[in-house]
Amino acid sequence: MTDSLPHLRFPILATFAGIVAERLVRAFWPVWTILFFMLAPLLLGVHDDMPLELVWTIAVAGLIGIAVFTWRGWWRFRWPLRAEALARVDARLPGRPISALGDAQAVGAGDPASEAVWSAHLQRMQDRTKAARYVAPDLRLAQADPFGLRYIALLFLMVGVLFGSVTRVGTVAQASPVGSATTTATGPTWEGWIEPPAYTGKPTLYLPDLGEDRIEVPEGSRFTVRFYGDIGALTLSETVSGRRADELPPASDQHQLFEALQQGALRIDGSGGQAWDVSIVMDGMPSVELTGPALSNAEGQMTLPFRAADDYGVTGGSATVAIDLAQIDRRHGLAIDPDPIAPLIVDLPIPITGDRAAFDEALIDNFSQSVMANLPVKVRLEVTDAKGQTGQSAETQMVLPGRRFFQPVARAIIEQRRDLLWSTANAPRVAQLLRAISNRPDGFFRNEAHFPMVRGVVEALEAKYEGGLTDEERDEVAALMWELAIEFEEGALADARERLQRAQDRLAEAMRNGASAAEIQELMDELRDATNDYMQMLADQMDPNENSTDQPDGGGETMQFTQDELNALMDRIQELMEEGRMAEAAVLMEQLNQLMENMKMTQGEGQGGPRSPGQKSMEDLGETLRDQQQLSDDAFRDLQDQFNGGQQETEQRPGETPRDGDGTNGDPGQQNLADRQEALRQMLEEQRRNLPNLSGDEAEAARRAIEQAERSMDRAEDALRRGDMAEAIDRQAEAMDALREGLRELGRAIAQSERDESGQGQQQGDQTAQAAPRQSDPLGRQLGTEGQSGTDQNLLQGEDIYRRAGELLDEIRRRSAELDRPEDERNYLRRLLDRF
Repeated sequence: MTDSLPHLRFPILATFAGIVAERLVRAFWPVWTILFFMLAPLLLGVHDDMPLELVWTIAVAGLIGIAVFTWRGWWRFRWPLRAEALARVDARLPGRPISALGDAQAVGAGDPASEAVWSAHLQRMQDRTKAARYVAPDLRLAQADPFGLRYIALLFLMVGVLFGSVTRVGTVAQASPVGSATTTATGPTWEGWIEPPAYTGKPTLYLPDLGEDRIEVPEGSRFTVRFYGDIGALTLSETVSGRRADELPPASDQHQLFEALQQGALRIDGSGGQAWDVSIVMDGMPSVELTGPALSNAEGQMTLPFRAADDYGVTGGSATVAIDLAQIDRRHGLAIDPDPIAPLIVDLPIPITGDRAAFDEALIDNFSQSVMANLPVKVRLEVTDAKGQTGQSAETQMVLPGRRFFQPVARAIIEQRRDLLWSTANAPRVAQLLRAISNRPDGFFRNEAHFPMVRGVVEALEAKYEGGLTDEERDEVAALMWELAIEFEEGALADARERLQRAQDRLAEAMRNGASAAEIQELMDELRDATNDYMQMLADQMDPNENSTDQPDGGGETMQFTQDELNALMDRIQELMEEGRMAEAAVLMEQLNQLMENMKMTQGEGQGGPRSPGQKSMEDLGETLRDQQQLSDDAFRDLQDQFNGGQQETEQRPGETPRDGDGTNGDPGQQNLADRQEALRQMLEEQRRNLPNLSGDEAEAARRAIEQAERSMDRAEDALRRGDMAEAIDRQAEAMDALREGLRELGRAIAQSERDESGQGQQQGDQTAQAAPRQSDPLGRQLGTEGQSGTDQNLLQGEDIYRRAGELLDEIRRRSAELDRPEDERNYLRRLLDRF
C-alpha cells in the first residue's frame, strides 16, 4: 500500500529509526550512566590522589555493572516492526487514513452509486495521508530513573570535560600493579613539588628541575612526591619533617606528603633518583617600635608615630595603654587606692594597599574621656604576622594626652570627674566639692542654665553614693560631668564673642545716628573691654603647639598684629567719631570687624559674622553637594530594595529622607527621587548664576565643573524617571565628582583674589594674635594657602580610618562575589571597586 504512496516513505522510516533509538535508550541507559560516572573522575585526575586498591575496586565494580546492564538491556531489547512505525504515523493523522486505505467495501458492492461514494472516501483518505509527518520517539525515563541519575552522570562528565584533560585518563595505567608497556620500556619515574606557605608569596618549585644538591625553603613548606611504575622500584627517605620512625609511612608509597620543619636531607632512591640537603629559612618575628613622641592638639587627639616590619608582612596590631601608678602624684582624689582600671587596647592602623613588610604609620585616637587622660601611663605596641607570631615594642612611659580645659569651673569639674572615675569611694568628696563650687554662683556662672546643671549632678551623686555606686551609675554621672565641662569651656568663649558682637553693633549704630562725646567714650570703653576679654579667651584656649603642628602654614597669606596696634586702631576710630568724620570711622570700623571675624575663622568659629560672596557661594555649593550625596544614598537604597524583590523596609534608616513607594519605575517613591533631583539641579543652576565675578583660569575651571555637574544631574533625573536606578547612581556620582572639582577650583580662585587684594602682613610687639584670610570649605574647614580643601581633624571621630576603609572594601568585595545577587548589582559593586 505504501508503495503507491511515496510521500509516506520518509515519515515511516524516520519514525522507525526513532522507535529503535527509544528502545535502545530505555534498555541501555544504565550502561552509559555508569560509564559517565567512571569517566568524570578520570578526566579530573582524581585517581592520582586515591589509594591504588580503591581505584581498582571502583574500576572492577564499574565494569561488572556495565556488563550486567548490557546483558539486561540486550535481553529486553526488541527490534521494531515496520507496521509499528506505520501505526504510530497513522495514529497522528485525523481519522487514521492509512488504515482506511487498506479497508474493503463491505456493503453496496456492485452498486455504481455506492462504489462512487466509496471511491470518493478513499480519495479523501489518500489526500489526508499527505499530511503525514515524522513522529518523535518518547525518550522520557522518569519512571525508570526517578532520582535522575543519568542527569547527574552527564553533569559530572561535563565538569570533567571542562576542567579536566583527556590525557589524564591514560595515567590510570600507571597505577596498574602490573605496569603498562610504556613503564616497562622506560622504567619507573617520579615527580615532586615544594609549595611554600601562601603568605610568603613565593612560587611552587618543581623538584626534578632543581639541579642543585642544596635547597633553601621557607619553614612550613609542603613537599609532595609521587612515584610511577612498579611499587618498590622507587623509595623516599627524608629527615626534614621531624617525624618519628613510627610516624613515617612506607618508603615505597606512591604518593607522599610532608612539611619541612627542620634542616635535613631528602633522598629518592632508585632509577633516576636524586638527593638534596634541605635548609630551612625560619619565619622571623615581626617588630614594632615608636619613632617619635606622642603629639596632641587642643582637642586632646593623640598622634603616636610608629614603625612596623616583618619578613613577609604585618597582618595586624594593637596598642595597650596601662596606668603607671608608680609615677602618679598621689594627692587629693588620687590618694586612695584606685578601682581596677582596665588597660585601653586599640587597633593599630595597617596599610590597606602596598607592602606591609616595613611601613611607618601613626596611631591617631582621642582618650580625653578616659580616667588615664593627662596621667602617666605605660604604652606597649604589638604586631602580628600571617603565621600568628607576635612582636612587641619596648614599654614606653608617657603622659597620656587629653583635652585641656582652661575655664576655671570646667577645670574643676573635669578634675572631680577624674577622681570619681579613679574610685567610687571619692563620690562623697566629689559631691561636696561640686556643692562648694556652686554655693555662690555669682561670678562663676556666666550662663544661668549652668547652675542648675551643676546642682543636678550633685543631687544625682548624693542620691546614688549612699547605696554604693555601680560601675554603670558612675559612668552615667561621669558622662554628665563631661558634657557640663564642655558647656562651661565652650560657652565662655561664645559669651565673649556675643559680647564683642553686641559692642560692635552698638558702636555702628552710634555712627549712623550720631552720638555725643560721652556716649562715644562709653561705647569705646565697652568695645575695648569686650575685645580684651575675647582675645584673652582665645589665648587661653589656644594650644601652645597649635601653630607648629596642627595649623596650616599661612605663608604670606596671614597677618600678624599686636595688642598695641589693635588699641591704636580703636583710638583712631574714637578720634574720628569725636571729630564727626563718621564715614572714615565707619571704614576703620569695618576693618576692625573684618579683623575680629578672621580671628573667629582661625578658631573654627566663623559662622556669626557677615560672609563674603565667595564664602557664601562655597557654603551653598557645599550644601548642594551634601544634598546630592543624601539623594544618591536614597537612590542606592531603592536599588537594593528592587534587588530584594521590592520589599520596603518597615523602619527608616538613620538620616534617611522619608520616601514613599519601593523605588520602582513610576511609583510615588521613584517620582519623589526624580523631583528632588530636578530641584537640586535648579538650585545648582541658580548658584552658578550667582557666582562672584572672579577672573583667572581657576574661576573658569570652577564654572565648567559646575556646568558639568548640572548636565550629570539632568541625566540622573532622566534615569530616575525611567526607573534605571543603576544609571542614575552613576550619573549622580559624576555630578558629585564635578561638584567637588568645582569647589576646589572656586576655593583657589577666591584665594587668588584675596591675595591680589590683601597687603603684606607685618609683625610688631610681643603679644600677637593671628588673623588668617577667610578661606574655608563648605564644612567650615581651613583651605590652606592654595585654597585646597582639607582638614587635619579626625573625620571618623576617633575611629581608625584605615581599618574602617578596609572593612568597607572587604564588604564590597564580598558582595560582588556573591553569585546569588542580581547581575546589575554586582556590576555596580565592581565599578565601585574599580573607582576606589
